[in-house]
Amino acid sequence: MQAGADTGAVTARRFPARLYDRGTEPDPRFTLANERTYLAWIRTAVALLAAGVALEALDVPAQAGLRSAASLVLLGGGILLPLSAWRSWFVTERALRAGRPLPSSGPGVPLAVLVGVVGVLLVLGTVLG
Repeated sequence: MQAGADTGAVTARRFPARLYDRGTEPDPRFTLANERTYLAWIRTAVALLAAGVALEALDVPAQAGLRSAASLVLLGGGILLPLSAWRSWFVTERALRAGRPLPSSGPGVPLAVLVGVVGVLLVLGTVLG
């Protein structure tokens, strides 16, 4: 961007506009770190989807009902995680722009619970199967 250019016009083209029309531009390193974190959550969501599909596609020696439940939990997590990641990115970016303290990581605890539930289902499925 050239010095003296209309930053309002540039901001209006950025998505989501309701985020970028407030506050001041933070240090680009922080914004890019926030974006990398968001993309890491997206990669995790893709891995959850792949694991959910693989669990049903491969011949995993576990009781069918519990294996299917574990697969559905993984698929559900893979579908919901990007939404949680987007919200976390948005809230963090808004805090950066306003100069406020950063919020805690939103998707971390639910993801840990999800992995724990899947682990329990698979252990039970293996023991009972």
